[in-house]
Amino acid sequence: MNSLRKATNPNKNNKFTKKILTGSLLAVLSVAAFASSHREAPSITTTPKADGTDFYMFRSYETNRSDFITVIANYQPLQDGYGGPNYFSMDPNALYEIHIDNDGDAQEEITFQFNFKNTLRDIQLPIGTTNPPSVSIPLIQAGTVSALSDPNLNLTESYTMTVVRDGRRNSNRTLAAKTSGGSTTLEKPVDYIGEKTLGDAAAYQTYANQHIHTVSIPGCASGTNQARVFVGQRQEGFAVNLGTIFDLVNAPAEVIGNRAMFANEAAANSIQDKNVTSIALEIHKDCLAPSTEKVIGGWTTASVRQVQIGDGVPGQGHQKAEKVGGAWVQVSRLGMPLVNEVVIGLKDKDRFNASKPSGDGQFLTYVSNPTLPQLISMVVPGLENTAPINFPRTDLLNVFLAGIQGVNRPANVTLSEMLRLNTTIAPKPFAEQQTLGVLAGDLAGFPNGRRPKDDVVDVALVAVMGGLCVANGANNGFGLNTVPGTTLSSACNPDSVPLGDTSLQVHDAVDQAQVPFLNVFPYLNTPIPGAVN
Repeated sequence: MNSLRKATNPNKNNKFTKKILTGSLLAVLSVAAFASSHREAPSITTTPKADGTDFYMFRSYETNRSDFITVIANYQPLQDGYGGPNYFSMDPNALYEIHIDNDGDAQEEITFQFNFKNTLRDIQLPIGTTNPPSVSIPLIQAGTVSALSDPNLNLTESYTMTVVRDGRRNSNRTLAAKTSGGSTTLEKPVDYIGEKTLGDAAAYQTYANQHIHTVSIPGCASGTNQARVFVGQRQEGFAVNLGTIFDLVNAPAEVIGNRAMFANEAAANSIQDKNVTSIALEIHKDCLAPSTEKVIGGWTTASVRQVQIGDGVPGQGHQKAEKVGGAWVQVSRLGMPLVNEVVIGLKDKDRFNASKPSGDGQFLTYVSNPTLPQLISMVVPGLENTAPINFPRTDLLNVFLAGIQGVNRPANVTLSEMLRLNTTIAPKPFAEQQTLGVLAGDLAGFPNGRRPKDDVVDVALVAVMGGLCVANGANNGFGLNTVPGTTLSSACNPDSVPLGDTSLQVHDAVDQAQVPFLNVFPYLNTPIPGAVN
């Protein structure tokens, strides 16, 4: 990246360094922010348990864990802590997957599959003279909970993690097993019902930590084959003013141009009080990238069975009221944040969720000729006619589909949408992380992978409104005028950006850095309780 910077027009690069690399964006405008993948396509709104919300992939920054990669896939958006009595168990009839491409060919070489099982203990209480003398309780707990597989839990959740090589439906598959005892059954903590059931936040985190399992990853070399896995409820880690943004950027004028006004209602993080369910995996970098190619791509999907038939007389126990069968059908897909929400056209959102990276050619026009910049210029006063005019948008094609040259582009890349991470770039301690990632000179951050602290909304806004072309300069210092493996080209330079240098300062007025996180695995914060004492 330093060499790319030197190749950029010096005058333009100085402006870029002053305004972006120092992280001193005090704010000029507030325009359309995005919701990360929460209810992003029509069909997925009917299947919330399979709805992927965010995907993270980064070098671990926990002390003494820098040789590991952490991958986090979040599901089930907008959970209210008080959402009982059944809360947010994972769907036993769904298949949750994390895919890794480690040779740039847009196809997964390693897939981690998660299958869930919910077991009803059917705790009963003796009530009067009933026959039988005991009656099943209506709740998922019969008392306080603090231990793994606590006897007071009426419903216990567990899962298996299967490692599949060379294609997600390949027969080359093996269950991951605990390094202690060898069990392939992995326990999941109950959601944070409330402080009376599970104690305060510290007590809940102690309880949840009992569900961080050390497992052996089949197919990885000795010394790199031990990993940690956790599945459980976490506090929502994405910051956005959700309602305001989708109401045609309905923010008052005093917010626009004042990044410091985080306390203003219109710039509040409206989903800070929500929870999600995280699938978190920490695995040695050499296990994921065992060859000379050290840039990996990742994405998460969820699939359901092709056929679901309602059962008029559901069985007893914790069984669903439908019968399922047939092949797996993918209904959710998430790699780079924000793509399906604000890039893919409404008519193709369900198609994108069902697609694979190898078929992304069908969506190329949405990236090369995006509509979001034009929509922004239509609905935000003062931003009329500010959409970039370099078509095709080779700057966006590079960032979203190829990776950045010299940062996270594989040596031989097939254009495809996924989150890409250069596994050789050392992590930054949490306190030193720049929320603007690569734009702020922090090469360990977005779009080189994604950490929880990265402000992907601000970075994406800078990109979509032409900031990368301003940085690219008149002499194509970042190589954004062309797209690898294609004949596509455009003049990605300051003259193609009506906003000029201001495009480097676009932001959404919501501060991602204010979201609380952990400094250790699984990094996302303890969830919001359903009730406090």
